Amino acid sequence: MGALRKSTFRTAWRNGGWTGFTVLTASLAMIAFGLTLRFGDIDLFAPRPDYTAASSLPVAGPEDRLEARFGRCDERAHDACVVDGDTIWFAGEKIRVLDINTPETSTPQCERELALGEAATARMTKLLNMGPFSLQTGPELTDRYGRSLRRITRGGRSLGDILVAEGLAEPWQGFRRNWC
Repeated sequence: MGALRKSTFRTAWRNGGWTGFTVLTASLAMIAFGLTLRFGDIDLFAPRPDYTAASSLPVAGPEDRLEARFGRCDERAHDACVVDGDTIWFAGEKIRVLDINTPETSTPQCERELALGEAATARMTKLLNMGPFSLQTGPELTDRYGRSLRRITRGGRSLGDILVAEGLAEPWQGFRRNWC
């Protein structure tokens, strides 16, 4: 029996049995190393804020005095409506949210962008309808299309930050990204 075990071990060693195991182990180690490099500063298992829960949303402060019932913009309504996740009409003024960029809904480049854009639009509508808010100006008052540039806040917290945290927007970087 002992001779059989020695012979089987030697045959497996000669036929590459251990080589396959070694290659598999090395591959897994390289994948783990790559993931550590890519996501090393991110704790994938840390709890993320749940902004869908009412308790984690910003509460209106005394500075928040603006309020309206927002719906989706159409050809007729431009008093208080949401064009997309980063553009609204309020009190007859077209406003571009200055601190975020959301996927397009009017000219999406792919189905994924359209789906994300629709979700961002619905979420911004919901956030605006949750109570009083404020509009803050930034360094520039208008963009190149003549829209007013404003940050929408509630309780001093940007509503755009909530969309970013939920993956429905990105911080504005001066250009539009490809969402496809």
